[in-house]
Amino acid sequence: MSRAPGEHVHPTRDDPVVAALSEGVGGPLGDRAGRHRWWTPLRVVLALATVVLALGLVQKTTCYQDSWQDGTERYRHMCYSDLPYLYTGRGFAELSWPYDDDAELRDRYEVMEYPVLISYWAWGAAVATQALGGFPDLAQRYATPAGELAGLDQVREESRRFVAVNAVGLAALTLVAVGLLAGVHRRRPWDAALVAASPALALTALVNWDLLPMALVAGALFAWSRGHPGVTGLLVGLGAAAKLYPAFLLGPILVICLRQRRWADLAATSAVAVAAWAVVNAPAVLSGSTEWLHFWTFNAERTADLGSLWLLVDQAADVGFAASTVNLWSWLVFGAWCLGVLVLGLRAPQVPRLAQLALLVTIGFLLVNKVYSPQYVLWLLPLAALARPRWRDHLVWQGSEVFYFAMVWFYLGGFLDPAGGDDAGFYWLAIGVRVLGQLWLAGVVVRDIVVPSRDPVRALPGRPPVAVDLS
Repeated sequence: MSRAPGEHVHPTRDDPVVAALSEGVGGPLGDRAGRHRWWTPLRVVLALATVVLALGLVQKTTCYQDSWQDGTERYRHMCYSDLPYLYTGRGFAELSWPYDDDAELRDRYEVMEYPVLISYWAWGAAVATQALGGFPDLAQRYATPAGELAGLDQVREESRRFVAVNAVGLAALTLVAVGLLAGVHRRRPWDAALVAASPALALTALVNWDLLPMALVAGALFAWSRGHPGVTGLLVGLGAAAKLYPAFLLGPILVICLRQRRWADLAATSAVAVAAWAVVNAPAVLSGSTEWLHFWTFNAERTADLGSLWLLVDQAADVGFAASTVNLWSWLVFGAWCLGVLVLGLRAPQVPRLAQLALLVTIGFLLVNKVYSPQYVLWLLPLAALARPRWRDHLVWQGSEVFYFAMVWFYLGGFLDPAGGDDAGFYWLAIGVRVLGQLWLAGVVVRDIVVPSRDPVRALPGRPPVAVDLS
């Protein structure tokens, strides 16, 4: 059935899973259905995101009540978060600048192992945390061994407030991201519900600060859809200053610009991205170049770590991978994967959409990376929602991610250890399930690129596949 040009594609008439579920509440949207004056698609998805984020806070209640002090309960209840530990472990309880090169400070605290924008955010959240408490006198803390700070009543209370301050800020970013995603494809605002109603979002939102780069990626996707390459480059550069993966959008943009001969757009996006990244990194480099380099050296020296295929092979076959070996082969395999995405993008029947190619590149990186922390699922959420807006595929993929999320905490808590004391094979199974879920998602996106009529975004109801640019 054809639709009016400005009418939204409604999920009960577009998505088989949603259509089947709607039978319990009266069936798909009817031809004569009216619109609610208040509950627009944007407001509905924002409300969904608010509820899901609130459920995520509830899920962290056990850890919040004991200030993340119980080493067993944080894994048993799957409510672990890096935030309170980094508040005391990286000097934020003393409002130490993350890139201060003072020798005494560096002897006292480890350097932040994250890119600069996350470090800036964490420092700003620490300032806000202490401002809400009236900026306490820090003299006692300076005289207390760093390892004992978390035991001080005032610091313990602050660590909880620090999590709350971050929760408010990250929730605001998430709502902005969901709103932007709802506007990428004007006829498909409901696709943003795949992020807003995500169980992975509820479970992993406060594990670390990965919602920050996720929001910047959502903004970059929106800016590109509106034909603003400079703004896209700005947001990509800012995203790359928070995590490496937003920089992966430049590869798909290269493919799109090559096929459409958009040389000016390619130059503007790339130049602004590099400039934005450099400007944001400058304060860290100028205040402590050695501390700034720590993120890069830390990752280069890291061996096979949590959640990766490298860890699975290392433990199962007792290989003992050296960091240099993993570095070499992970980048070689990732390079080959990117070459495959490049060929796919250049030879596809129609120009692939930005979200499709970016999703494939990011999945390739996550498959070969040396570590897979459970919150990395957030990297894929906005890309997957736009690349493959089908609930069936998201249920398959996110089901694998939720299974991995549970198993990683049980593994760290020692609950999966067999009686003989050997490595936990059930955790290896969880890694394999997570990898298969991501490969499933990549597979259906590749199929949509090769056969554009299978792409839900191009194959609008009642119309042939769209041949115009939807990147």
